[in-house]
Amino acid sequence: MRHKLFGTDGVRGRANAWPMTPEAVLQLGRAAGRHLSRSGQANSVLIGKDTRLSGYMVESALVAGFTSAGMNVLLTGPLPTPAIGMLTRSLRADLGVMISASHNPFEDNGIKFFGADGYKLPDEREAAIEAAIGYRGDLAEPSQIGHVRRIDGAGERYIEFAKRAFPRGLRLDGLRIVVDAANGAAHRVGPELIWELGADVIRVGTKPNGVNINAACGSTAPQACIDAVLAHGADLGIALDGDADRVHLIDEKGRLIDGDQLMCVIAERARARGALANDTLVATVMSNSGMERHLAGQGIALLRTRVGDRYVVERMRQTGCTVGGEQSGHIILSEFSTTGDGLVAALQALAAMREADRPASEVLSRFTPLPQITRNVRIEPGAGLLERPAVAAVIERMTGRLGGMGRVLVRPSGTEPLVRIMAEGEDTDLLSEIADEIGHVLSAEARPELFRTA
Repeated sequence: MRHKLFGTDGVRGRANAWPMTPEAVLQLGRAAGRHLSRSGQANSVLIGKDTRLSGYMVESALVAGFTSAGMNVLLTGPLPTPAIGMLTRSLRADLGVMISASHNPFEDNGIKFFGADGYKLPDEREAAIEAAIGYRGDLAEPSQIGHVRRIDGAGERYIEFAKRAFPRGLRLDGLRIVVDAANGAAHRVGPELIWELGADVIRVGTKPNGVNINAACGSTAPQACIDAVLAHGADLGIALDGDADRVHLIDEKGRLIDGDQLMCVIAERARARGALANDTLVATVMSNSGMERHLAGQGIALLRTRVGDRYVVERMRQTGCTVGGEQSGHIILSEFSTTGDGLVAALQALAAMREADRPASEVLSRFTPLPQITRNVRIEPGAGLLERPAVAAVIERMTGRLGGMGRVLVRPSGTEPLVRIMAEGEDTDLLSEIADEIGHVLSAEARPELFRTA
């Protein structure tokens, strides 16, 4: 039986293997086009991508699928994921598509869908598209096959959009800023945006060649950005991921500022301006408990969701909250954007630094986090693995070892064949033991043949 196509962030897999083969992608595009088609109206879809070598293949297959269903296609070339959400809405397209595997290596690729409102499609619409895959009827008549057009100036449109998230009365003159674009979708617009606001920009990860996206650079490998900040005496480092929807910052001392710290900065600054709706921040179960304690002391409530920026956005829309995000650096500011935007989030940190006239190390580190230990177990988390008695028992037993002074989270990855383990508490040695023990039991349950004794 075929696995479910959509994960927590669209469709993702190894390039040229199911579901990221030309044949499968063409069927996906055709199914999406048929699902969204309306009788008598020529629909349009906007397609962007990052810099992966396989992006050309995936883009061509999607174009074939959409046009065969009668949809007109607009192509932007490499652009950040949030730019596709914004442009889908701005250009009145019926659908937006971003071709990217985000922070994954170049061998992987993926497809993210946006509705006409610029928000990622909800689960039920993804399920409807998946259900339509493989149906070959009702293709467009020859005269109704869709047109294809490339959009000029899409990058410049996004830069102007992102600059609106920075206070009009402020500039970045006198600041030296490293922009690490992960050799990905923001390799041009990222440095250009920061330069247009007046900063002296040091470029890292801005020479994509199709296979170096996220390779020893960007938010998942921030050492290159750290090294550049220290070598150039920079005031801040901005480390994006491959599609620029997430960010980690580096202060002038070379210390990493993760998504939790950045969310605190943004939420506190928004509350001071009266712009934090409900005095509430939305984050996932992965956010550090130290952040929750700090926010409570500032009069800010925390709502937690399951992991995935789409679930953060859903809760924000349900509750009317305006700031949310993930520890990984997906920060959603509904005042400006419909999805995570690494550059817009970084601009909020820069605004806080300018307003306080203090360095990043003093402005951006807001709380002392509780120690967290994470482990990734590379196994397929299917067949009810996490509900098996042995797994449930070890999780309960290991949680009990924390004595109510910490947390254990075990969850399947929505983007890779992994089970992710997180243990949080005061004693790092104990946390490591807990994570290792859970990982051992998971591996034994998933691959018992490797643990049999003669």
